[in-house]
Amino acid sequence: MTASARLLIVGPQGSGKGTQGVRIAESYGIPVVSTGDMFRANIKQGTPLGLQVTEILDRGDLVPDELTSEIVRDRLSQDDAANGFLLDGYPRNTTQVGHLDAFLAEHGQALDAVILLDVPREESIARLTLRATEQGRSDDTDEAIAHRLDIYEHETAPIIDLYSAKGIVDRIDGVGSLDEITERVLAALAVRGLRLAA
Repeated sequence: MTASARLLIVGPQGSGKGTQGVRIAESYGIPVVSTGDMFRANIKQGTPLGLQVTEILDRGDLVPDELTSEIVRDRLSQDDAANGFLLDGYPRNTTQVGHLDAFLAEHGQALDAVILLDVPREESIARLTLRATEQGRSDDTDEAIAHRLDIYEHETAPIIDLYSAKGIVDRIDGVGSLDEITERVLAALAVRGLRLAA
């Protein structure tokens, strides 16, 4: 039984991984490391990185791998991530998997599990459209949503194959109530011997 948890949560935009990530991280007493949150914080503060990221996102593109990996490595080096973390939004492609695996290997670590929230494309689109209306998010236009789901399917899906080969992927049905989905995830991780925070 391990006392730490190094987790990655993966799913298409609108799969609820942000919400579930927070719940799971709290259950294990580990920080959520969300590239989206880090980027948004920089955008809000108007930092040079924030301005750079805004320009990229406004084009409907994703932030380059090297830049993203550098930010994540810095975050995982902080004290609160020493006993584990939950990654959300990174790695999103096979190049970033290589960056992450190399970084963890340097520290004698590896991911314990990859949580894959399985949500049909139609469900993702419906959720994102609702979120755009409720939150007035300018980056959630129909075209941007479709573009990001296409990128997810082409770039992120292959990382599941890599992690499946290592036997660390838990495929979770991402449709249901928040509590039902959280319980499914925690049950799958318990099978792997991961202990919840006291």
